[in-house]
Amino acid sequence: MILGRIEVKSILVRSKLPDADYVVNPYTGCAFGCQYCYATFAGRFVQQPIQAWGDYVYAKANAVSLFIRKLDALRRSGRAPSLLLSSVTDPYQGVERRFRLTRGILEKLVEEPYPGRVGILTKSPLVLRDVDLLTALPRVEVGLTVTTTDDRLGRLLEVRAPRASRRLETLAALTSQGIATYAFVGPLLPHFRYERAALDTLFGDLARAGVRDVYVEHLNVSPYIRQRLMRHLRTERREVQDVYREASTREHREALDQFVAELLQAHGLTLRLNRVLHHPSDSRRDVM
Repeated sequence: MILGRIEVKSILVRSKLPDADYVVNPYTGCAFGCQYCYATFAGRFVQQPIQAWGDYVYAKANAVSLFIRKLDALRRSGRAPSLLLSSVTDPYQGVERRFRLTRGILEKLVEEPYPGRVGILTKSPLVLRDVDLLTALPRVEVGLTVTTTDDRLGRLLEVRAPRASRRLETLAALTSQGIATYAFVGPLLPHFRYERAALDTLFGDLARAGVRDVYVEHLNVSPYIRQRLMRHLRTERREVQDVYREASTREHREALDQFVAELLQAHGLTLRLNRVLHHPSDSRRDVM
């Protein structure tokens, strides 16, 4: 694992996402190394190839001081835009214990406290460390990415990420503290088309953890992701590989969309943005 420090010129970046004005990425790279991740393009900012995804993390050493300056400038202009930590890294991966960049950013937001919406998306129970700050923000919500309750499959595709059971426990703990939560079911794994019971279990577990809102996103089938996935799945059964190959078809997406709609209604869950997200290209990328 390569662990480095870099200086950056920007930290509050205008977002292309439909529900965040700015994104904040305290790190470049992600140690979780998820095989389906679209953010592998971030390696070009630190001279790392796509194939090295999961093997490097660079802490943006000046992230907190730069955030303070940029946020102060926004506030002087009377603005309080919505913020998301993070879009192309995990703000609570293991190195956050050492560098505390996410916590430093949240501490600045708590000072005012910041009136705009603050969103956090992570796979890590480390977010619970900052409950004291999260409860002090007037408009905060925390999302956990949960793609499967099958730990074997999770370990195959989410190489070093915390297990789904721990993420569900984290959602329940946040909810018990009165913090608004949501789940990000992304990517919607292709095998759910043929294993409806598994998707039913996933949504049921989310509801039992206190989640009421979910984002759902189809697998990004950009060529560089598809190639990496198929290379990783080469030892799996042929039928498993075939399911991932057909994930790019409209028929596949529409079948899954129907299942999702039915199961969300059954479990009393609300679909954010009123649709299952589909990104046929890498147009959603946010710069570092």
